[in-house]
Amino acid sequence: MRPQGNMPGGNNTTVQFPLPLAWPDEQHDVEFLVTASSAKAVNTLRQWREWPVAAALLVGPAMSGRSLLAQVFAAQSGGRVIDDADRHDEAALFHAWNDAQAERVPLLLVADAAPPAWNVALPDLRTRLGASPVAEIEAPDEALVRALLERGFARRHLDARDDLIDWLVPRLPQRHQAVAQMLDGLEQAALSGRRRVTIPLARDLLVALTGTAQDIDHA
Repeated sequence: MRPQGNMPGGNNTTVQFPLPLAWPDEQHDVEFLVTASSAKAVNTLRQWREWPVAAALLVGPAMSGRSLLAQVFAAQSGGRVIDDADRHDEAALFHAWNDAQAERVPLLLVADAAPPAWNVALPDLRTRLGASPVAEIEAPDEALVRALLERGFARRHLDARDDLIDWLVPRLPQRHQAVAQMLDGLEQAALSGRRRVTIPLARDLLVALTGTAQDIDHA
């Protein structure tokens, strides 16, 4: 099931199932997977016309797809996106926020976290950001971890059995980066020709990733 370039609504089954969201649809490598961990963020961006101000923040952890989701938003809303806004010049952000209100063109600021975690020194900017809605991509749930693994194996042309994915899903740390590191490690091992993509290999990589073997076999 593939939405044709439209963000799902709040009452959609995307809250429960990982569905691909692509812009444009034919570019299969440009895809944002939606599960409960990101459904609220997606819905906030979909409802940009209802924002109390013409600006919002999109925040999420590294490798969460936040920049891709921002691109989807910009393509569908015609709005402007400032990536890594928490490392951007504050005076420039202040003027961009004001310009968005004057021109009624939505502005999306993408960052690791929202203020106050993002320490804003300029008081007027801090006030304006505080008035802006926040769309947060949360840590990946098990549905997203499974979808990312399945997609990652397919894209890397790795022969991964279902039992490997079943084994990995409850054991991987719930971080987007951890999923990417596992996929990279399995691919490197497979390309080296030294090991098959199996549960024992995944276990070795998981121990290296987490620094401990405790509870891995009992998850």
